[in-house]
Amino acid sequence: MRAKAQLRSFVLAALMAAAPLAGAAEAANSIAIDVATGKVLSQSNATQRWYPASTTKLMTAYVALKALEEGTVQLDTPIVMTRDAARQAPSKMGFPPGSVMRLDTALRMMLVKSANDVAYAIAQSLGGGSAEVFVGAMNRAAADLGMQDTHFINPNGLPGDGQYSSAKDLGILGVAIRRQFPAFTDYFSTEAISSGQALIKNGNGLLGRYKGADGMKTGYICASGFNLVASATRDNRTIVAVVVGAEGPIVRERLAAEVIENGFNTNPRSIRETVEDLPHSDGPPADISAAVCSAAGRTQRANERESEETRTETFGSPYMTEMTRPPATVPVALGGAAAGRGFDAGISMIAAYGIPIPTPRPTQASEAAGTDETRALDARRAEARPGADILGDRVTAERTR
Repeated sequence: MRAKAQLRSFVLAALMAAAPLAGAAEAANSIAIDVATGKVLSQSNATQRWYPASTTKLMTAYVALKALEEGTVQLDTPIVMTRDAARQAPSKMGFPPGSVMRLDTALRMMLVKSANDVAYAIAQSLGGGSAEVFVGAMNRAAADLGMQDTHFINPNGLPGDGQYSSAKDLGILGVAIRRQFPAFTDYFSTEAISSGQALIKNGNGLLGRYKGADGMKTGYICASGFNLVASATRDNRTIVAVVVGAEGPIVRERLAAEVIENGFNTNPRSIRETVEDLPHSDGPPADISAAVCSAAGRTQRANERESEETRTETFGSPYMTEMTRPPATVPVALGGAAAGRGFDAGISMIAAYGIPIPTPRPTQASEAAGTDETRALDARRAEARPGADILGDRVTAERTR
């Protein structure tokens, strides 16, 4: 009870402190879940539908890890940067079409850089060349997990009608990842990646600053505000917390640290409600663009950054400390993948990518359905849809771009 009272007091204080952005502050929905039991340690408007933004990429990672678990793909499965993928809006790695990388490398780029182009490339490569097929798998997985207030239209979280989730559902997803794929925890806790001379830090400010923080993913678009699915482990106990709709990254991290800390101070044995017990919602997701991306919103975030220069507590939180060491960094690069249709193993760029393969004109009418033309047609489709053979019989509705 004391922990719940502390949480209510904190939320009230946050609302008062953020008066210029009252709409956004009121929208800072949250939930904390004990991973082992699924108990809801705290929640505030957790069932309200919300734009997930780049926390969508957690589901992209979940579907990829499920494919790994089922053996339909491998860590070195080639992920091809298609033209559609390269056209995705930032944040992105910016690799040219035809670039090839390993699946495990692509996952780290997507989770640390929040690379929209890489997320789309993963979807196309694992979806038999069709991002739509992969998104269908995302929605099926969401339904299987009980994410009743979630629907995806893309694999990266870029804005679009029909893309929505909730703090509760994102919490369900985070818990599922921690339970089902413990061997891949470090993918979600990677503090930074290096690509060539570039050092790319993880946007999750809890990593390296909050005791026990070990994941998971940030997200931001104007309509959603600043979102975070976070996890932390202490004394063999893991908590997943979700904050959606914060008015800035500093406020988001500060609130997430508070929610997790209160969770660690709450005994799950004293709670009966699990995350599956929470009701589902309906209607369109909330849109807080007017508050977050207004002049007042930008001023509020600028003031937070200035205040950070003189604060004695990191992000204004008593539960966070300054990160005085370099971030733990994992190098990433193109190449090193297995062979794919039409290209050899290990290459970093497909030669003449996108140029159609000429096929001979059949000399007899009977050859129109012959094996030679069939092979040529398959080759052209593979060029247009790299990775079309990866999921095999799992792909049920491929589309040729």
